Amino acid sequence: MRFYFTRMRSKDICPPRQPLKKIVWSWIGAFCGIYLVASLATHMNANFMGTMFVIGSFGASAVLVYGAPLAEFSQPRNLIGGSVLSALIGVAVYQVFADYMVLACALAVSLSIALMYLTRTLHPPGGATALIA
Repeated sequence: MRFYFTRMRSKDICPPRQPLKKIVWSWIGAFCGIYLVASLATHMNANFMGTMFVIGSFGASAVLVYGAPLAEFSQPRNLIGGSVLSALIGVAVYQVFADYMVLACALAVSLSIALMYLTRTLHPPGGATALIA
């Protein structure tokens, strides 16, 4: 057990902390983005708890967009393309394999990854979007 926890220690020096200005702007951007998405979800659907799953994948996207805006996964092409393709795949797979939910889950995520690679729109939260759909 002790060996397990020692493997979690950092082997290198921790990366430097980001400047406070960047942290504040990341916080403001994430707050405004998620507030907007949650507000739209509330106004479009009376069952807010049902929309929380979808908002979860937006939360992961917010970390990439506002926390690492220069990363390849955070670019608009990846964000929009990967999310939309993954949602479409998730819905399509569910329509075909609704009676086999375990198979549908595995197919939705794996197919969305493959299609995001093929279209060069890889966005990690897209996997969650496909699974939720």
